[in-house]
Amino acid sequence: MQGKCVAVPKRKKISSGTKEWADYNVNCIKGCYNNCRYCYAKMMAKRFGRSTEKTWENMIIRKEAVTRNYGRLSGRVMFPSSHDIFDFPRIRNACFTVLNKLLESGNNVLVTTKPRFTIIQQIDELFSGYKDILQFRFTITSNSNRLLEFWEPNASPFHERLKSLKYAFNRGYRTSLSIEPFLDYDPCKLVETVAPFSTESIWIGQMNYIPRQDISKHEIPFYNEIRRNYEIEHLKEVYDDLKNLPKIRFKDSIRNRLEVSSLKNNSTCSRH
Repeated sequence: MQGKCVAVPKRKKISSGTKEWADYNVNCIKGCYNNCRYCYAKMMAKRFGRSTEKTWENMIIRKEAVTRNYGRLSGRVMFPSSHDIFDFPRIRNACFTVLNKLLESGNNVLVTTKPRFTIIQQIDELFSGYKDILQFRFTITSNSNRLLEFWEPNASPFHERLKSLKYAFNRGYRTSLSIEPFLDYDPCKLVETVAPFSTESIWIGQMNYIPRQDISKHEIPFYNEIRRNYEIEHLKEVYDDLKNLPKIRFKDSIRNRLEVSSLKNNSTCSRH
């Protein structure tokens, strides 16, 4: 992969998490069927007694979020940010109702999802007239279904996410990618696969919360692997391999650890 070098200036003001992507977050569901092991929303819900490990995937519609009116907001709106859109009739209808209200009010909407192909098709059928204010950001964290099935147990497999990305791209939508957290030791191959179908950015981030307790014997190898991904020297290698690609953006979770202004700026994705 070749591309001109894009400098990554060190920021004085940190805008971490979803604020790196949007000015507002909108959600209409409590819980998420994907039940990802690293999910920050799930961790917070468990910490404050709003959910348990077992109940998180039992989604509850937030009626007040569905019935409310959404005006025009000054900035980008991310929908959703703490759950996904699923092809379960009640969940799908609630999400599409909110998405319709946001778009009808003229909001610039970033739809973030671990995509299910049927959902992307239906969004296209219902909202294709809003392509000027509707952008997709698909989360594809690995091209290995072994890793996806462990870390994101109920989410869609790799081939379905890639199919969804290609579909949205070919239908003329603005598309972007989140590879956060990157689950492959070397994410370069995944970047090479998805980059042709991204019209804008590809975000790379690490897993921020990796527990060391309450891990079963069969889970230990996966947790050991993921910790190796984010060792500081390896993060430097990943940064050096990808920094020259114009679509690549590094989340603050990586930038802050590496102090990127002091790193070399002269390599490409060369380990393949």
